[in-house]
Amino acid sequence: MKDVWDVAVVGAGPAGAAAARSAALAGARTVLLERAELPRYKRCGGGLIGLSQQAIRDAGVDPAFLQRDDVGRVTFTSSGRRRFTRQTAAFLPMVMRSELDAALVEQAVVAGTQLRTGITVGAYAEDDGIVTLGTSAGPIWARAVVGADGSQGRCAAYVGVQHEHVDIGLEAELPTPVGSDWDGHVLLDWGPVPGSYGWVFPKGDVLTVGVIGDRDRGEAMRDYYRDFVTRLGLDLRTAVHDGGHLTRVRTPDSPLRRGRVLVAGDAAGLLEPWTREGISYALRSGAIAGRAAATDVAAYDDDVLAALGPEMAAGRRARAAFTAHPGTVHTVFRYLPGMWELFIRLVSGQTTMAQQLERRSIRLLVERLAD
Repeated sequence: MKDVWDVAVVGAGPAGAAAARSAALAGARTVLLERAELPRYKRCGGGLIGLSQQAIRDAGVDPAFLQRDDVGRVTFTSSGRRRFTRQTAAFLPMVMRSELDAALVEQAVVAGTQLRTGITVGAYAEDDGIVTLGTSAGPIWARAVVGADGSQGRCAAYVGVQHEHVDIGLEAELPTPVGSDWDGHVLLDWGPVPGSYGWVFPKGDVLTVGVIGDRDRGEAMRDYYRDFVTRLGLDLRTAVHDGGHLTRVRTPDSPLRRGRVLVAGDAAGLLEPWTREGISYALRSGAIAGRAAATDVAAYDDDVLAALGPEMAAGRRARAAFTAHPGTVHTVFRYLPGMWELFIRLVSGQTTMAQQLERRSIRLLVERLAD
């Protein structure tokens, strides 16, 4: 006799944990499959925008217990030049992804999910309303599956996810220099490669330092990364972790499911196209996917696009403006009245880019820059 789960979730990152918890709370007998042992290191900037903070609370976790730093001071540069700094009350918590993921998975287990680690899923097949997962531990059967195993995972390939843009991110965790000025302080650098930017995120005794930009400009991005780290007076030879990853943004018409197999988070290419912020998208799409898998898989497409589609469309427009005129964007941030306050509101989740593009002044500015 087959042991058929109501819902199987593949991948125990934010999207997978949120999906598993949501499905279990909806009454589904749920299993969460993860190839690594937890906790495991995950390359990620780790800044929690307001939408992420709320989604983490919705998932049963208090972000304050994970916080490594809380940022209220931001320095902006353009390829290392034209430096300026703004400061206000702390509004951007910093976390380590390994700790965040572990906390989210714990809440999924509390909700009733069964966690199985050390299991790799290599194949998907559906027949007569049952999905068969070919795994390293033998076949697993489920009435619905949520794939949250990343943009390069097998589930995205099975569903047929299409991407309009692929970026390369290069990032290191470096020891925070003794006596440095990084507590509560972030650096954002608009990079020399069109559409690229770099960051320094403080996390107590370590700094997360990275850059992201077009994968097709890979060698230029590697040069930018090395120059950026050197310019900061840091040394990659001291890195605790150092490496790269790819981020993929879905095309607007890319599928979100195939039959009873759904994709969420990075596996679906759901992230903010300009900043490439993915945690809030993973948590929100995961929760929607888990609920749909437990109740009505056909509702998933419309529900997730209603929640995230307008934000992604706005992000595409903002990215086009930034890619065309990064220097002008820097000037606007520096001199246009109200931009710092708008930045705080966007990051803290008091407004969204989609809402701001409904304002005529913002819409005209973005359209003019994108031309």
